Amino acid sequence: MNILVVEDEVRLAEAIGELLKKEKYIIDIVHDGQDAYEYATGFAYDAIILDAMLPKMNGFEVLKKLRSEKIQTPIIMLTALSQTDDKIKGLDYGADDYMTKPFETKELLARLRAITRRKGEVIINELSFGDVTLNLDTNQMMSATKSIQLGYKEFEIMKMLMTHPQMIATKEDIIIKVWGIESDAADNNVEVYISFLRKKLLFLKSSTTIQTIRKVGYKLEYNKQ
Repeated sequence: MNILVVEDEVRLAEAIGELLKKEKYIIDIVHDGQDAYEYATGFAYDAIILDAMLPKMNGFEVLKKLRSEKIQTPIIMLTALSQTDDKIKGLDYGADDYMTKPFETKELLARLRAITRRKGEVIINELSFGDVTLNLDTNQMMSATKSIQLGYKEFEIMKMLMTHPQMIATKEDIIIKVWGIESDAADNNVEVYISFLRKKLLFLKSSTTIQTIRKVGYKLEYNKQ
């Protein structure tokens, strides 16, 4: 299940992301309203966790624009504001639920389960691209005839590439999502793990490759025989 987390407090966003990853959700994290709008309109998410107070475009504006464009993805609004008028505003604009910070993580998970059930929950435990499949429960990558176990960082990078195969994953994005915003990891760390993944794709005799987009990042490509 794909969840978009929109929160400008980086540590809180990372904490929510880690919480959801442990529950087997696939996560994208952005930190401003403009990115939130672009991600929410560019990809299919099962739910969005949307902070109200964001730079570039606040959460209420994002919500209003999405609903005006008939995007009905379930949305939980987060805010430090406890005024009734703000809650009414969010709900009137089309939010499915509303939580005031600080909140209990168990309650966030319960509310997320509730709004996705209303939509019709579909549990995704595999991602596929070209001739390879990634099992999200076992961390195995498989082709038609072989399978191989991925380490944690290999798995997280491959999952990132396969979740949005049409997008280029920059080294900076990979470091933030896999190593964390405060990590000392550098570009060469990413290059090492990309190399590991390329060798494992070769072991699988896959026609799927990880292409280097010079000075930008990486993208999957399927070279059908």
